[in-house]
Amino acid sequence: MDRQGTGGQWVERSVLADQVYKEILARLMDGKLESGDPLSIDGTARELGVSPTPVREALARLEATGMVVRAALRGYRVAPMLSQAELMDLMEARLLIEPHNAEVACVRADDAFLGQLERSIDDLRRAPNGPQFSDYSSYWEADERFHRLIVEQTRNRFLLGAYNSLGGHAHRFRLFGGTGVRDARIAIEEHSAILAAMRAGDAIAARRAMAGHIAGVRERAAREREHEVVTDSPHGHN
Repeated sequence: MDRQGTGGQWVERSVLADQVYKEILARLMDGKLESGDPLSIDGTARELGVSPTPVREALARLEATGMVVRAALRGYRVAPMLSQAELMDLMEARLLIEPHNAEVACVRADDAFLGQLERSIDDLRRAPNGPQFSDYSSYWEADERFHRLIVEQTRNRFLLGAYNSLGGHAHRFRLFGGTGVRDARIAIEEHSAILAAMRAGDAIAARRAMAGHIAGVRERAAREREHEVVTDSPHGHN
């Protein structure tokens, strides 16, 4: 980003890019943008009443997670839903990375970090999880924040880069369009078990609890994907 000018201008631009990102993400989650749909930077900018710059930044951020793809001279398009095999590959990658993140984060844990994890779980408990992204977006944000706090606590930029590149939360949560979050109770229990291990300072238990959580997510994601294929969701991408 160009940081010339006042700090206030840069902050305003960053906030605008975040708002555009959330709007495009909501359209992806709700199926308003379907697999293969083109995403014009200029057209989206006109529709949202913003300049092309925050749209370009938002799409680049979504490209990094695999939610959108870019082809030379053809611009951006909505990425297809992951196949069952691809979804399982994604979960396998998370199962390799995130338990290690939890172990390292536990070693580095302090009161501020543990307090942030606890607040994210409290936010999960309070969050609605209805059928539209506007209903469950606060749940998605709290869930993603829990995992991001842990990888950030490793203080390893390469682990953070690996986590960001997977886009695991966004890909899995695309399955909830039209149905809402279906595993909130058990996911909250699993997060709480990870936090308990962190509070006890037991890095091995934290690793095992995270591995159990991701394995559970993998099993539930497999069932959700199978359900979406069988029912042939009207959203078209499920």
